Amino acid sequence: MLTFLANYWGTILICLALAAIIVLIVMKLVKDKKKGRSSCGCGCSNCPSSGMCHSHKK
Repeated sequence: MLTFLANYWGTILICLALAAIIVLIVMKLVKDKKKGRSSCGCGCSNCPSSGMCHSHKK
């Protein structure tokens, strides 16, 4: 087991860093979704997918 860790410590470290970045991105997207922000950054008035992003109550 120690030989494996010694041989692949760099790969393991990079994988852990990438996993942490992905978790942070997903957390940011969930937080923005709860606040009602769009992830695309453009206005929703002319967007054909605006019904999927926001629930419009009339």
